[in-house]
Amino acid sequence: MLEADGLSVRFGGVQALDNVSLAVAAGSITALIGPNGAGKSTLFGVVSGFLAPDAGTVRFLGADATGLAPHRLCRLGMARTFQIVQPFAAQTVRENIAVGAHLSRPSRREALVHAERIAAQLGLGAQLDKLAANLTVAGRKRLELARALATGPKLLLLDEVLAGLNPQEIAEVLPVVRAIRDSGVTVLMIEHVMQAVMNLAETVFVLNEGRLIAEGPPAQIAGDARVIEAYLGHGASERLRRAALATPVAASGDAHA
Repeated sequence: MLEADGLSVRFGGVQALDNVSLAVAAGSITALIGPNGAGKSTLFGVVSGFLAPDAGTVRFLGADATGLAPHRLCRLGMARTFQIVQPFAAQTVRENIAVGAHLSRPSRREALVHAERIAAQLGLGAQLDKLAANLTVAGRKRLELARALATGPKLLLLDEVLAGLNPQEIAEVLPVVRAIRDSGVTVLMIEHVMQAVMNLAETVFVLNEGRLIAEGPPAQIAGDARVIEAYLGHGASERLRRAALATPVAASGDAHA
């Protein structure tokens, strides 16, 4: 559904992306992870049309989409959320979601009706008439997701939709994301919450310092030495290996004591 080939982006003297290629299969949940500053948001910006690459191409639904404006990509079926949510604070939840619905529903009545359906799907049905300014952090995150979903996307890009949520709120959002995929929407997500990555994603891509360093299923990625080094620093993989080898010996000594 989505293919990025050889994407490179430089900001002054910083190489934000360096020849990054990845593919997102239709009907999947794919995760993009990496430490802060790895280039994840830059990659999202490029594939969603907010940034132009210095090199490389983006293909969406089999067609060249490199450099297409965000509104054109949205009409083709690509929508995204943003890490820092900015709802229309003086409007209700219903009205905020209807903004996204207007992409394919010019009638205000139809857009508002569709907004109610999306709100119910995301657990916002009881808050339709509440001002967006009065929502909790979790509520605003769901509203951001609802506004994107209301556009009717084929591919949904989620930029740290779980950031700022407590463990219970995270657990409540996981089945919502899975249900979105099950409804026929492909999901590509940037996420730091490993619980979500391990529970949701079929494939994980790992960026570090602008380069793709690993890809594969979550269980494989979790044990990849390159990934451990990227998150925990040089030598971390070897330290963890030695600690794991030392643990049985310590336990044996305790038993004899």
